[in-house]
Amino acid sequence: MPYGYHGRWLHVQLQPLQATEQQLPEEVLRRFLGGVGLGTWLLLHLEAWRHEALTPQAPLAFVFSPLVGSPLTTSAKFAVVSRSPLTGRINDSLSSSRFALAGKRTGYDALVVTGQAPELSVLVLDSGGVRLLPAGDLAGLSCSATQARLQQRLGPEFAVAVIGPAGEAQVPFATISHEGRHAGRGGAGAVLGAKRLKAVAVHGDRHVRWAHPEQMAALAQELAARSLGPETAKYRQLGTLANVSVFNRLEVLPARNFQESSLPGAERLSVEQLRQDELPHERESCWACTIGCEHRYQPPGSTGSVRLEYESVYALGAMCGVEDPQAVLRAAQACDEAGLDTISTGATLAFAMECVQRGWLDEPWLRFGSAEALHRAIHLLVTGHGVGKLLALGSRRMARQLGPQALAIAPQVKGLELPGYDLRRLPAAALGLAVNSRGADHNRSSTYEVDFATDAPQGDEQLVRQAIAREDQAAVMDSLILCKFLRGVFRDFYREAARMLWVATGWNLSAAALRTTARRIVTARRLFNILCGWQPQEDELPPRVFQPAASAANPSAHLDRRRFERLRRLYYHQRGWTSEGWVPLEQLQQLGLDVVASALQPE
Repeated sequence: MPYGYHGRWLHVQLQPLQATEQQLPEEVLRRFLGGVGLGTWLLLHLEAWRHEALTPQAPLAFVFSPLVGSPLTTSAKFAVVSRSPLTGRINDSLSSSRFALAGKRTGYDALVVTGQAPELSVLVLDSGGVRLLPAGDLAGLSCSATQARLQQRLGPEFAVAVIGPAGEAQVPFATISHEGRHAGRGGAGAVLGAKRLKAVAVHGDRHVRWAHPEQMAALAQELAARSLGPETAKYRQLGTLANVSVFNRLEVLPARNFQESSLPGAERLSVEQLRQDELPHERESCWACTIGCEHRYQPPGSTGSVRLEYESVYALGAMCGVEDPQAVLRAAQACDEAGLDTISTGATLAFAMECVQRGWLDEPWLRFGSAEALHRAIHLLVTGHGVGKLLALGSRRMARQLGPQALAIAPQVKGLELPGYDLRRLPAAALGLAVNSRGADHNRSSTYEVDFATDAPQGDEQLVRQAIAREDQAAVMDSLILCKFLRGVFRDFYREAARMLWVATGWNLSAAALRTTARRIVTARRLFNILCGWQPQEDELPPRVFQPAASAANPSAHLDRRRFERLRRLYYHQRGWTSEGWVPLEQLQQLGLDVVASALQPE
């Protein structure tokens, strides 16, 4: 058994209930690390591409990493990996806190669930094995109410990941939640709901050993000190909401379904204004985190607070034309309680509002700028009443029902709704979102950093090279798993990541070896999509971003299609893929990703 790992994963089949322990060869762990990387290997190993996301046979994996349980800052994170019901492609969502620590202490590096429970249930894993508890009394409860009920029932020693009513209804952008944090994007909550699992509860006492405990303690102290430096000051002091004012001023804040690139009343949604409004505010940290970026606000009349991030304000505020901060707070809280991804929710509602504006959808109440419409639409989306059944499809599938003209303005890539960056002025971000395996996702590549960098790349080839570097670094960070807010702290990321692995596992990996690992993980995720039926036309952006925004001070500021296509070709070329984005067999063989007998065979 290698240091830092248990060297095994648990496969739980729900009906009939059966748990099978499987070994994880050290070579697999070396090649895929944990988190997103190991989760991708598990999906390939289990031939998950053969099953639609919401069928009982489709696997859903809770995956840990070699750093979970260590004193290294931000390391208490877990990944949820499955096929996405929203995109039909790979989905890997990350979440922080106690579930990661308790889950790894069960003695496994991953927990994979297949099948379907006979009734709404809670899956419990502890030292006594696995069992299913009936959860009929939890049906329809919010995420926080479900969490509280189960903690009281099972005891405080258990960590519980839950779904809300959106997950039960199998809304394809439903989340899995744990203590107010969420594995948010791509619909993992719907996959759990399709398995009739209201929650997964874990408790264990099996600890891993570290290869070099004294050096681990010293490294943890060093990294904790650096995490409190100027690189993370913005997140500690203001949170990601600090981006609202800046992005609005730069005209890269998408508004009213990307019709505009700024919102006149966006200052009302800024962190500066929220502080002036003196809303009750508190700052919290994830477990094992020194940064403390979580800023929570309490909506008037509410007994609870809500974690408010830039992406939620973008999607539920600017995208829907809603400038009232209290309305946005209540909408974000409603999404958290229902178990809904705020980005996909807000972007889908904004798309529907424009369809109403254009006369393609007969719901005159659903209009931009209306706080009442925002809240009513979220309620209908969760309950499935009225137009809610259509809204619950997400923007791409909704557009397909409304017609090709609607599909042209749907804010999505591969079915996943766009995050809060107006791509007209951000060519690197545009490229990153188009080619990303998860769809329109800014967390698996962070290519927008290239656009915002003070030392702008000289020429398209350098831009693509830097975009690939961001995507590769994210693959390793998401597999270790570490918070992205640390990325500015590292001076030489691969060298420092290799040192973390050395103190945890004893592996003496070079920076070059970790760069190859990054390429392997990125390529493995694309391989999974290819096996799911990916086609080249999926690496595309909505036509709207190639047109000027209505509110742009400079009407010529839009993404040039010919340049975008050139960037995409350069990306494929630098990745060593074909001109249409396919991965050559010889590269799969070089990376140990060749598929033999329809299963992944590590070297």
